[in-house]
Amino acid sequence: MQEKIKVMIADDQVILAEGIKSVLETDRELEVVGIAFDGFDALEKMQANTPDVVLMDIRMPNMNGVVATQRIKAEYPSVKVLILTTFDDSDYILSAINNGASGYLLKDIGGVALIDAVKNAYKGDTILPAKIAKRITDAAKTIVSDREIKLKRAFALSEREVEIALMVYEGFTNRQISSALKLTEGTTRNYISSIYIKLGAENRETAVSTIKGVL
Repeated sequence: MQEKIKVMIADDQVILAEGIKSVLETDRELEVVGIAFDGFDALEKMQANTPDVVLMDIRMPNMNGVVATQRIKAEYPSVKVLILTTFDDSDYILSAINNGASGYLLKDIGGVALIDAVKNAYKGDTILPAKIAKRITDAAKTIVSDREIKLKRAFALSEREVEIALMVYEGFTNRQISSALKLTEGTTRNYISSIYIKLGAENRETAVSTIKGVL
C-alpha cells in the first residue's frame, strides 16, 4: 500500500486550519500530521513529525510565512512548501517563491483544486494560479524596463534574453522562469545557454556576477 503524503498546515486562524484539515483528509492519499499557528510553531513541530508538504499562511504573528519558508527549506530541503493566503501582493509572492516555496495558492481555492495542488507540489511541480503567474510576469517586466538598456548595450541581448537574464540575476530558478513566462523548461534552458555565451559566463554564478558588474 502506498504511503500517504504527510501534510502540515501553518495558519494562525484555528477555524480555517481545521477546515483545511477536514478538506485534505477527504482524500485517502493525504494525511495531516500537524497544525501550527506561526512559523516558530511549524519548525518546532516538524522536528517530531516531518511532513512532505507544508501549507503555509503568509501572514502570521511571530514568524511570517516568507521567513518560515526560508527556514524550512534550509533545514528540510526536500519538504515542499505551498503558500496559502488571501493576500496576493507581488512582493510577497516573489519573496516566498525566491525563498524556496513550491507555489502560491489563494484561499478562495476549491477543495478538489487544493488537494490536487498538494499532490502536484509533492511530485515537484510549481503551483501558480494564472493571476499569480501574471503578477510575477508583470514584476519581471518592471525589472526589465529599468535595466534592459544597460544589458542590451553591454551584451547585445534580445528582449527575451534580457528578461530572462534579469530573472536569473534576481534568483529565479529555471522552473520558476518557465512558469512565469509560460515557456517549456527546455526553451528556458536554451535561452539561458545563449545568455551564458553572450556574457562569456560558464555558469549561473559567473553570469550573476557579470550582470551585477554592468548594473
